[in-house]
Amino acid sequence: MNPEQPIIVGLDIGTTKIAVIAGRKNEFGKLEILGFGKANSNGVKHGQVLNIDETIKAIKLALENCLSLNPNLNIGEVYVGIAGHHIKSLQTRGDIVRESEEEEITQAEVDLLISKQYKTYIPAGDQIIDVIPQEYTIDNMPNIVRPIGYSGVKLGANFHIITGDKNAIRNINRSVEKAGLYTKDLVLQPLASAAAVMGQEDLEAGVAIVDIGGGTTDLAVFADGVLRHTAVIPFAGENITNDIKTGLGVLKSQAEQMKTQFGSALANEAKANAYITIPGLRGMPAKEISVKNLANIIQARMSEILDFVTYHLKQIGMDNRHLNGGIVLTGGGSQLRHLIQLTEYVTGLPARIGLPNEHLAAGHIEELAKPTYSTCLGLILKGYDDFENNRKVFEKSFINIPVPQDLIKSNVPVAVEEEVLVAEENTAASVEKRQPLKNFWDKFKNGIIDIFKEEEDGHL
Repeated sequence: MNPEQPIIVGLDIGTTKIAVIAGRKNEFGKLEILGFGKANSNGVKHGQVLNIDETIKAIKLALENCLSLNPNLNIGEVYVGIAGHHIKSLQTRGDIVRESEEEEITQAEVDLLISKQYKTYIPAGDQIIDVIPQEYTIDNMPNIVRPIGYSGVKLGANFHIITGDKNAIRNINRSVEKAGLYTKDLVLQPLASAAAVMGQEDLEAGVAIVDIGGGTTDLAVFADGVLRHTAVIPFAGENITNDIKTGLGVLKSQAEQMKTQFGSALANEAKANAYITIPGLRGMPAKEISVKNLANIIQARMSEILDFVTYHLKQIGMDNRHLNGGIVLTGGGSQLRHLIQLTEYVTGLPARIGLPNEHLAAGHIEELAKPTYSTCLGLILKGYDDFENNRKVFEKSFINIPVPQDLIKSNVPVAVEEEVLVAEENTAASVEKRQPLKNFWDKFKNGIIDIFKEEEDGHL
């Protein structure tokens, strides 16, 4: 453990769960997990906080569970993920004329160029969440990834601007604040997930990150080392559960259990003569559910989600020639059996499951290396990128906070929670060792401005 490094906390406010993970990098650059807690999410629908009180309760419970594992932790600031169908993106262009063309370009000039983009006109009721530089230009030189150190008269760049609904952003900030925490930064969830599961070679080859959560499916597309596109698709795991509930006439809890234990994304792979017995309600006879019918329902909804992914890729002109890295599936919904095969069939691109385990220090429980926690671990990595690039002020922890025994693999029972079935081929595809993504955020972001602390938020 390196006490010189700050402890950074990620808070993932999802539709089905809220997770809190506290971590600190060790001397090898890997994350030592110091605390981990989760709770069921009741106040969030399709990635948006609709019931602030319920969300506050869930955040507090997740925080309590985290602190119960490690009472030595002092959690005050958190990096928070944001998603929802209100998220939009647009492309802009910006330039500044330098005072001295002979001197080298500095980080301050790059920050100035980025800060000017926050004045971009957006529809009333929306707010800019992030400004992400793509390719820089200096005079007539295009496609410069990092302009610091160059000389020239005019510095410019193409930008990917992410916006969201002001009320949705305010609800997240208020929920976090009333839970006794401070939002260090809001990060678009697919970008956090990408940081956790993507390797440097993926960034260069071109890849689409598809994060299938409970309420939304988040998409981030990278090519030639820069972010090309982001989108939020308003269908995900909870829609599949509701389809099963309606189509088979079962309770929602039964539908979720059948999906995770017996579900398949390919109906042709399901056994035609296999049935699931569901207990009857209040003396009613038991119900026999066909595994084949279950798979048909799952495949229909998952195909619709993947059709949206294909649509977005076509809209930006990204096909097989640009996405040599294919599609990386992550999030809780990516654990469905045979999803890789369906993804490859619908999109025509190679696919694999993205796990965040390459950034975790050895010895931690497998629970944290599941795709479900990609976003939360990616938020910690985002915080470390800010710390290493001096974008924000961090309080360093000069005392050694031990890793709690409950987070060490050897001391945790096998059944940490109900396991979700994962196809053997998915696992094989996901354990391939990938190079860590060094300075991931540097590839597409050199500065950030804190825009979330509004005056009215201080007077609730």
